[in-house]
Amino acid sequence: MTTVTPRSSSAPPLTPTADSPSSTPASGAPATAGPRSSSLDWRIRFGALALVWGFSFLFMRLGTDGYAPLFVSFGRMLFGTAVLALVLVLRRGRLPRARRTWAHLTVAAFLLNVLPFSLFAYSELTIPSSLAGICNATTPLWGMVLSLVALSEDRPTRRRFAGLLLGFAGVLIVLGAWKGFSGQDPWGTAMALTASASYAVGWIYVKRTLSGTGESHLSLSTGQLLVGTVQLAVIAPLAAPLPSSFHLVPVLAIAALGALGTGLAMLVQYGLVAEVGPTTAALSTYFIPVVATAAGAALLGERLSWNTPVGAAVVLAGAALTQTGASRAGRPRRTRTEDAAPPPGKAPRPERVRP
Repeated sequence: MTTVTPRSSSAPPLTPTADSPSSTPASGAPATAGPRSSSLDWRIRFGALALVWGFSFLFMRLGTDGYAPLFVSFGRMLFGTAVLALVLVLRRGRLPRARRTWAHLTVAAFLLNVLPFSLFAYSELTIPSSLAGICNATTPLWGMVLSLVALSEDRPTRRRFAGLLLGFAGVLIVLGAWKGFSGQDPWGTAMALTASASYAVGWIYVKRTLSGTGESHLSLSTGQLLVGTVQLAVIAPLAAPLPSSFHLVPVLAIAALGALGTGLAMLVQYGLVAEVGPTTAALSTYFIPVVATAAGAALLGERLSWNTPVGAAVVLAGAALTQTGASRAGRPRRTRTEDAAPPPGKAPRPERVRP
């Protein structure tokens, strides 16, 4: 998840993430700015979204076979921006106009796109794509940790705290901690985990700065990807060698990563949130590590030991527990007056007089 549409910082990744990443509608966004209804059954779109986001890690791996990670991220942003910009034009929308909004979008683009996309791409130079996908599932865990400091209204229950501990225990199982992390590159793993944490930081920033702009999801997301593309257009040539040749498979992988995994997936995500609600739509993110692991093993020949799927299951279980009651976190309690208020158009019920 990777869009500017804010939500609880401890929610699972919903944006194209590496793939997620980023979501619920932005607070204050016009009701007419939402996604248009689709005749395609939501279950089919739900499955397609999980597949596209899960395959994003395979696409990144293929992209780095021909190009430097920063240019893979740049291409991803470029194709994703093109898709959203085209839809914005077709729907006769407009980009945000306020300078303050653009300043916040610049920060959001770095935290939710430029940094995590690049770190995931770099990590896959030394770790399997399946491990990167599993690390992506730790985003809710980082979000909960950060919410303890940054979001006073989002305090964890004992069950959610247990989920946090369980989730990080799952990470240790995936890495084979009892074997001294043998077989896994520590720097690559650290970069993937840092990328996941960056999503959590970005969502908290967005929640505080962009939730009340009144701009549509599409407008904010297009602006965010546009700013991120410009950032990488400056950074990539300075930090990595320029591409000197054309590689068909990596280019196709990068195009799919951007157009499908970042642009189109974002539009499908908005439709699911509007149709079935953010809670159901968020469940698609729990399939990302499953798809990433299966794709890596089947198509890239990545070897799996027993601790990888077992640890991934523990991570997902912990992430799910951290969401228990999260939708009610920060929700103001109703007062006695509000409880007693009758629905519109109905007279208040007479008070019973007890003997």
